[in-house]
Amino acid sequence: MTTIRNGMPATDLGPTGWQKPWSGPNGGSCVEAKRLADGRVALRQSTDPAGPALVFDADEIRAFIDGAKAGKADGLLSG
Repeated sequence: MTTIRNGMPATDLGPTGWQKPWSGPNGGSCVEAKRLADGRVALRQSTDPAGPALVFDADEIRAFIDGAKAGKADGLLSG
């Protein structure tokens, strides 16, 4: 069995279950997310599905989403 870890090839997490929750009008180039069986969430770049996956536990992904909703990531945007 493969150990799930940050930076592992996203293909090792399987081809099914990936979603594009943040897809916009950018031609499909976006972040894809997959909820893992143990409750963690993996993220990958849609244009590089075989590239590395970032793996977050439930508290980490919740903090990220809550922070983004609260505007804490707005400084990452240009303009």
